Amino acid sequence: MSIKVILNKLVEKTGYTIRKYDPNTIYDEDGLRCIHNHDFILDNEFGDAYKRGIIAAGEDYQWHWRVHIGLWVAFSASKLSGDFVECGVNRGFLSSAIMKYLKWDTLSKTFYLLDTFKGLDERFICNTEREVQILLMNQESLKNGVYVSGVESVKSNFTEWRNVRIIEGAVPDTLKHVNSEEIAFLHLDMNCSTPEVLAAEFFWDRLVSGGFVLMDDYGNNFFPEIKKAMDVFAESKKVKIVSLPTGQGLLIKTCG
Repeated sequence: MSIKVILNKLVEKTGYTIRKYDPNTIYDEDGLRCIHNHDFILDNEFGDAYKRGIIAAGEDYQWHWRVHIGLWVAFSASKLSGDFVECGVNRGFLSSAIMKYLKWDTLSKTFYLLDTFKGLDERFICNTEREVQILLMNQESLKNGVYVSGVESVKSNFTEWRNVRIIEGAVPDTLKHVNSEEIAFLHLDMNCSTPEVLAAEFFWDRLVSGGFVLMDDYGNNFFPEIKKAMDVFAESKKVKIVSLPTGQGLLIKTCG
């Protein structure tokens, strides 16, 4: 079955259509409510990319502004030398949207996708995270299908593109399998502070000047330890993280 047929069936099933959004109304989803212009939702290229994310996830997460940020960062990073890395892929909503948006096969880059593809690895959950029942949340997310519980469907999703490397296993154990010497885009979305900091540390010297680190849960109050840990990391590198109203955090590697 072609991607176009799958898309049409999925859009029909979910009732999703770009045209139902009015940029003059209040934006209210994914924890963000504001009156500001959001006409990016009406952009056809954005719409196609977002729909491709829905295909990967099997549902609409209502992440429009979050994906908008991700696409802007990815587009900007595509102008730099270096490859793309995502640590914490799950079903690949954002990475699929990015690859669609950037017409991935036209770029001479590799996208490395790292995940356990079976939820959090208990070894890397800190004591504070255990106290807020992150393991229970992990179990429920696996049980309810929020987290993918196997890599095969993910591999199938990404067969559309070349130059994709899916690396199964826990970060930091799998970081050594990323053999790129230059990284332009690093996305961290592991819902756990220790592997996110270890990944940032591992890739920092490979991150090109002007390269981007996008953190999905930096401002998410369900994961306060991520912000604390990443703030310490940023301070050690003498850089600053901008906190975004989408819950994301953004860091740009600067020199000097």
